[in-house]
Amino acid sequence: MKKDMIVLMGGQGVGKGTFSKMLRDQHEFNYIETGAMFRTLPADSEIAKIIARGELVPDSELFKLVASKINDAMDMLVDGFPRTLDQAKWLVQNYADKFNIRIIYLNVPEEIMMARIQKRINEGGGRADDADAAAVRRRLDTFWNVTMPAIEWLRTAPGIKFSDVDVTGELNDNFARITAALKS
Repeated sequence: MKKDMIVLMGGQGVGKGTFSKMLRDQHEFNYIETGAMFRTLPADSEIAKIIARGELVPDSELFKLVASKINDAMDMLVDGFPRTLDQAKWLVQNYADKFNIRIIYLNVPEEIMMARIQKRINEGGGRADDADAAAVRRRLDTFWNVTMPAIEWLRTAPGIKFSDVDVTGELNDNFARITAALKS
């Protein structure tokens, strides 16, 4: 029997990390957070420099990282991947036959993303790339111009279960909508 692969997608500040933790508190997952894996690299590494500029890591590096972490013996929770149409297609082509892939698109307007990023900074939990306003703007532009086409493709990709979840409200209400989407 195929295991589940839950993929949380959305722009910066939508709560992918927060909701991933909440889901992991309720269920044991093999968890992949590509951004966190790359942020552990030395600051002078080429990939760390790419991330600090608010740019995307090359697909070849992401594919190797993701493939090395996938274990089809247990349910998966993926945060931060895919971010491009090519990555979305790679995921479906390589893993739709091994997993029940469920995309949860965490949907909020950009002004809420910006407010949440600012809150993250104010509370001392901000990432290095949150502090640079130009990098934040590039990340958001990349989300709208590069990641949204991947999300739209996944919305109708064969064999993929897709849920568009509004997470503009309170944390617990948002999480209840996510868990309801996973049960549907």
